[in-house]
Amino acid sequence: MALRYALLAALQEEPATGYELTQRFRTYLAHVWNATHQQIYRELGKLHDEGLVTAETIAQSERPDRKQYRVSEAGETALTQWLATPQPRPATRDPLLVKLFAGDNLDARVMARELAELRQQCEQRLAAYREMERTWFRDPGSVPRRYRLQYLALRRGILGAQSWLAWLDEAEREFPSTDDS
Repeated sequence: MALRYALLAALQEEPATGYELTQRFRTYLAHVWNATHQQIYRELGKLHDEGLVTAETIAQSERPDRKQYRVSEAGETALTQWLATPQPRPATRDPLLVKLFAGDNLDARVMARELAELRQQCEQRLAAYREMERTWFRDPGSVPRRYRLQYLALRRGILGAQSWLAWLDEAEREFPSTDDS
C-alpha cells in the first residue's frame, strides 16, 4: 500500500514518466522503497484511475509517445492525510532467519555461501548509499529541510547496511567458509 505514497512523494518532488520513476526507485529511492517496473506502472494506473495523479501525453518523433505523471490536488490531499497518520512497522518476514531458526538442519557450507552472498550484497548496497551521500549530500546541514529529511532516510539505509554487516560478522563465526564443524 505504501508504494502509492512513495510514488506520490516522488511525483510531488518532480513530475515524471513511469520509466523515470523506475530509474529513481533503482537509484535515488533505493534506500526508501523497493519496487519493480511492473509494480510502478500498475500502481500509476490505479493512481490515475482514482484521480490522484494526472497524465500528460508527450509526443515524440522517433519514439512512442510517453506519459508524464503529476500529483493532482486530490493526490496531494491523500498524501498529506497519509503523512499525518502513524504507520505500523512492516512485519519481519526473512527467509534467512527462518533458516537459522531451523538451524540444526542446516548444511554449514550452504549457509556459509549464502552468508557470503548476503555480505557482498550488503557491501554493494552500503557503497551505493555512500556514493549517494557523497553525490547529493556533501553538506547536509546547508540544504533546505526537505533534503535534510531525505538525507535522514538515506542515513537509515546506511546504518541498516552497517548493522547487517556487523550481524554477518557474528553469523559467519557460526558458519565459517571452510568446514570446521
